[in-house]
Amino acid sequence: MLAVWVEQLLGFASGALAAIREDERYPTLMAWAREEGAALMGGNLAHAQALAPELWSQTPLERLDFACEPLARPGRNEPCWCDSGRKTKHCCGAVSLPGHVPEHLMWMLSLRDWKGGVLKAALASGRAPAQALLEAGLIAAESGQRGRAQQILESLFERADWSRLPEQAEPAFEILVDLYQERGFHRKRTALLDEVLDRGPLFLRGVALERLCLMHLDNDDLDSARAAFVRAQQALPDSPTLAYIEAMLLLHEGHEREAAERARFWFRRLARQGDLDPDQLQFLSDLADNPGATLAEQLLNAEEDLATPLASLQALLEALPTAPRLTIRDSGEGRLEYHASAREDTLFAAWQKHFRVQVVGDAPMGFDDDPWPHAADWLTELCSHPEWLDSPRVVQGLALALTSRFGSLPWMAPSLFAPLADRLERWLEQVQAAGDGTLTWDDADNAVLLRTGLALVVGMERGARQRSRELAERLLALDDQDGLGLRELVLDQLLREGRDREALALSERALDEEAAEPAPLLGLLMGRVLALYRLERRDDALEALAAARRHNPHALAMLCADNPRPVTASGDGIAEPGSRAEAWQYRTLMRDQWRATPGALEWLREQLPG
Repeated sequence: MLAVWVEQLLGFASGALAAIREDERYPTLMAWAREEGAALMGGNLAHAQALAPELWSQTPLERLDFACEPLARPGRNEPCWCDSGRKTKHCCGAVSLPGHVPEHLMWMLSLRDWKGGVLKAALASGRAPAQALLEAGLIAAESGQRGRAQQILESLFERADWSRLPEQAEPAFEILVDLYQERGFHRKRTALLDEVLDRGPLFLRGVALERLCLMHLDNDDLDSARAAFVRAQQALPDSPTLAYIEAMLLLHEGHEREAAERARFWFRRLARQGDLDPDQLQFLSDLADNPGATLAEQLLNAEEDLATPLASLQALLEALPTAPRLTIRDSGEGRLEYHASAREDTLFAAWQKHFRVQVVGDAPMGFDDDPWPHAADWLTELCSHPEWLDSPRVVQGLALALTSRFGSLPWMAPSLFAPLADRLERWLEQVQAAGDGTLTWDDADNAVLLRTGLALVVGMERGARQRSRELAERLLALDDQDGLGLRELVLDQLLREGRDREALALSERALDEEAAEPAPLLGLLMGRVLALYRLERRDDALEALAAARRHNPHALAMLCADNPRPVTASGDGIAEPGSRAEAWQYRTLMRDQWRATPGALEWLREQLPG
């Protein structure tokens, strides 16, 4: 019965609004209600006459600068407001509508219909109820009207009185943050997050904090993510969201044991307070038992249409049989070559019918299009044809796709990336067994194996650091030209593991080999500085720092600044050597290591020009 009423109400209200917009006069609405509106109420004229005045009283009118013109509710013995000529008690006063009429309904429908300057003026009037803005914004977003949704939701969150925001505003806030991200309004996104954290209601602060931390984590900016978490601890010391975010942060920082310990602390603390529902307590309990697996399961469940296919992929990879042998040849010139077989080409062709996007041939990583909009198709087909993974080109495509979506999430490494690494390492063993030589990118089909290795190194970098480094070192041993730029990645991993002597040796060896290059990588130069500082070779560290500053004059100030403005690279994401963008990229990747090294940032600040 309620569903019928809601359908009738929306249909009648939409028709009533169209009638009102003809001349914005009450008699026009009542004429429509008697002549056409009754049919929309199942033929019930009494319901149509009783409902029309209620809707008129809440309708914003353009002629009144979007104010409403509410009718005075008549007494029982006064003439009815439907203009029937009868007393109210014998007319609309005797009618009981089948259900509730939301007081913001006509504002919501108006916001749904208005366009251009009228919509802009209506929003600027400040008269729209928060609930109407919320619902109209969500409707626009769900129907793919991104610009309209952003315009309406911005008006919702620009209100000075945050206390009047409806609690259902949480999904609207998340949608607006996503719209800013998708449409490139990064400053607006940052400003909205800061505003909510400073002044927003408690139920939104946790969401804003989570988004801010995730934003920094996605950018590999662990230092900013840690700063955001500390800020949240001060503002929301008892928020359950902190348990979830701290576990994510610690896993990103490589502290799996500490993540479990802190999750147990949060579980004990919040369970004693008794404010959580059973589902929240169970999540915290699971988080304390196994942070990585719990976050991975939560992520998969949140993937909506992909939850089942991704769970099936995890099961497939867990039971994957040993990889078959490849065709590896020694060219006789110290060069090893992988040649795809006819069977591997056939398997790849079957996969490609569903995967559809192409790997960009001359790039270390990347596709010519996004494979994820149709991922339900290729994931399902892959799980039905596990033999496709006997083809290295299929493994390459899968590894690149998974890295593009999950590579920044350390808790996904064990179930998605480690099984594929097992497969690749089996093939690399075959390469090494074929003889002494190099696996050069441009020879035969070698790029397939090397590109797959790079994707898996990146995919495991946060969640399986040692495995990632060992695979990178194996690839470096096979490809001594380092066409993938793995030396800098291995150096970062060694520094994170505190293996400073090995890090120094690697950086010096790499820089010696690149002596003829006009622009060595900033990460190698600054990695050498950090290793020397940790080894207490301060004079050598100063000399190395001077070399790094000659390469990039912005790096030192960018690294020392507490809150510098982000600098984006060019469209391909590759920063020019010596640029501010290169300095920003190094800061986001490695500032947490400088901060974690006692006295290191202070020593750097002492080297800044006076």
